[in-house]
Parts: sequence; structure tokens; C-alpha cells
Amino acid sequence: MVDGVTPNAKTPAAAVVDPIGELAALFAAGPAVILTGAGISTDSGIPDYRGAGSPPRTPMRIDQFAGSESYRRRFWAGARVGALRTGDVQPNAGHRAVATLESAGRLVGVVTQNVDGLHARAGAQTVVELHGSGATVRCVPNGHRWLRAEVLAWFDTANPGFAERNRGAEITPDGDADVTETAGVVVPVCPACGGMLRPDVVYFGETVPAPVFAAAERLVEEAHALLIAGTSLAVNTGVRLVHRAERRGIPLAVINRGPTSIDGRASVRVRVEGGTSEALTALARRLHAER
Repeated sequence: MVDGVTPNAKTPAAAVVDPIGELAALFAAGPAVILTGAGISTDSGIPDYRGAGSPPRTPMRIDQFAGSESYRRRFWAGARVGALRTGDVQPNAGHRAVATLESAGRLVGVVTQNVDGLHARAGAQTVVELHGSGATVRCVPNGHRWLRAEVLAWFDTANPGFAERNRGAEITPDGDADVTETAGVVVPVCPACGGMLRPDVVYFGETVPAPVFAAAERLVEEAHALLIAGTSLAVNTGVRLVHRAERRGIPLAVINRGPTSIDGRASVRVRVEGGTSEALTALARRLHAER
């Protein structure tokens, strides 16, 4: 183990004595782009869907949310209780290391599958949020946008005491809570038009907006390597970016606990089995020393 990181999972430990050095070598040609997933936020206390030890979970689909008042009651109840429980969630060392790498000119930007906003809060400047922002809520019929905090305050007014009574509910990977008793919950609606409100995120069953994916593609086009951190790449959008990088012929590196869908591909030059906080912090330290 070097810098708290397990050697490359694809080769014998003796063959890879310096996995961080291998990661750092990918930056010799110029700045990289990083693609992050839920695994980078687990050290902030947000669980992930597919990491080692994660229980089976079934995320809500867009057709369920849009087509059922009971699903909307469940969502908003979970969102309110989750906010009560996760209000003090902060960026961790992995997020800070990414911001440090970007500010040092080692990254052209960040592409993230997460909706938690922690990269920006850590100081990253160029962040493409593939799945949107959990901090924003939009009106379905007319596109009015509201801050999530505003909408949750309206929830409290309509459902006094609900959040406190249910604050023991389990937190889910999207930062909400698994609240089961939601009969009688009053669902907030748009105060401007009375329309249905939904989080401004890409649900399971939806596609990433074309302009958002194009912004991510541009970062891959500018980069000299693609670094993948904290994702099993089970979602197709991330794999599409991998394909873009492979077509350009730039090398890939993976940092993740557990398997990913691209393990063993020839384009993956470095595969680090380990936590993103430890690996990215060590990488930022190494690259700073080499400046």
C-alpha cells in the first residue's frame, strides 16, 4: 500500500509499487478531465447505490413520480426529512483535492454524476452536473424555478412537525430519507401557477439534456486523459464519455472501491482499488511536488 492506496487491482501487488506515481504520469502530456460518481461523496456521509456493502435499493423512476400522487408524497416527505438530517454535509478531502487539481491547471474541469453540489462548494470552478442540481426545483408545466430550501419551507407550513417526527428515517444515496408513512402528506405545488413541482435533476428513466452532455464532451475533447473516480459506470452517460475518450486515444484511469464496467479495457492505463479521498489527495500532493 502506497499513500493509503491499494495497488492496481489488475496486476500483482509487487508489480505496482507506486499507483499514485502511475496516476501522476498521466498528466505529463497536459491537464486531464475527471468524471466523478457517488463514491466521491460517501466520505461526506452520503451513501451510494452500488458500492461495496450497499444494500439493494430501487430508485424512484420519473414515470412513478409524474404519474402517482403517492410517489410524490413519498418523495417530498423524504426530501424534507433528508434535509433535516444532511443539512451539515460538507465537501470531503476528495472534493477538495479535485478543486486543488483544477486550480493548479491539472484539470480542465469536472464532470459529475452527483446532484449534491459538493464539487462547487469545495471550490471547483468548471463543473458539469450531468444529472442536474438537487438544490433547484422546477415547475413542470411552466418552468418556474425555486430553491429547494424554499419548497421545503412550504412543505413545513403545510405539514407542521412532520420532519421532526420522522427524523430517524434511513438516508438514501440521493441524500433524501426513506420515509414510509406518508398518508396525509400535503405535496407542495408551484405558488406561481399551482403546477406540479419536481427536482431539477435527471431521474431514472430520463436522459441527460443534450446541451449538458455536449458541455461534458467538450471537456473530454480538451483533456489529455480521463480520470474516473468513485463510480462503477453502471449509468450509460458515463460510459458514453469513456467511448469519446477512447475514440480520441487518450488514456483512462479509474479510482474506485469495487468493480466497474470498464475494468480490463485496454484504454484503462491505471486502475486503483481504493477510496477517492485518499487517492485524490495523494495525487494532488504528488503533482504539486512535481511542479
